[in-house]
Amino acid sequence: MPVKRKAPRKIQQHITEVDEVAIRLRVEPLKEGGYLATSSDIPGLVAEGRSVTEAVEIAQGLARKIVESCIEHGDPLPPVFAKASREPQEFIVPVCIR
Repeated sequence: MPVKRKAPRKIQQHITEVDEVAIRLRVEPLKEGGYLATSSDIPGLVAEGRSVTEAVEIAQGLARKIVESCIEHGDPLPPVFAKASREPQEFIVPVCIR
């Protein structure tokens, strides 16, 4: 008896374009060493690193993951992403010298 195969399901994709957005990070030293980065712009973002730079880099990656998860599951993006603009922006960024 021949085996019936199901036709492949069409996966509906919902693609949303998100411009680059600057988020506020609060980075504070931890008593046991290292640094903790959190953001009031993205609820749930908590990143720990051995240096300020590492904590910021981890926070950036986590922010991307949170946005990707929102898009994938159809959840609303954090409000900071609704304010995305293409205007020139100036940033103050830490540069490690040690």
